[in-house]
Amino acid sequence: MKEFWVYTGLRVGMFAASFAVVAGAWALIAGRNQVWVPGALLLALLISGIASYWMLNAQREGLARRVAQRAENASRRFEEMKAKEDED
Repeated sequence: MKEFWVYTGLRVGMFAASFAVVAGAWALIAGRNQVWVPGALLLALLISGIASYWMLNAQREGLARRVAQRAENASRRFEEMKAKEDED
């Protein structure tokens, strides 16, 4: 679970930073009272998604390894229970 929270926290942080930069740039270009929040949110979402694809690759792979390991363990336990049930 640690890998999930680390990756999720980094993604949220990257989105927040992207939004701050986009909204700040938008305010400087269009004027302080002209920030269009839905547009800034969409642009920040796009930027953070692309950036996280490259910058968070190691964390994403760690999460994928952990999920695969847990799935393998669950499958093994299921097969062991199934074999034990067949013996009885």
